[in-house]
Amino acid sequence: MQFTTIERAQDATAENAPNLAVARGLAEAAAGDLAALYNLGVMYSTGSHDCPCDLVEAHKWFNLAASKGHEEAGWCRADIAEEMTAREIAEAQRQAREWLSAERRAA
Repeated sequence: MQFTTIERAQDATAENAPNLAVARGLAEAAAGDLAALYNLGVMYSTGSHDCPCDLVEAHKWFNLAASKGHEEAGWCRADIAEEMTAREIAEAQRQAREWLSAERRAA
């Protein structure tokens, strides 16, 4: 039995559904969507959409959103920072700077 391209795409989408939300968020964030930066922080801080809970990643995305004026992201960043070590926060900040640097080079 052969599958059509659409059926294969649907199967691939179903298998990768947890990563689809993150991939969509990354694409929107790269396009400058402020809400996407915040939503990535939420996904990583809560483990929603089957995204792994990763406070370093969450801090990075909240930091990026806050730096662009998203007020709630600043509060969320502060909340999760209380659960992180100084090294983890430093790593999140380094990753945020790296993202900003890549964003500037792309512009």
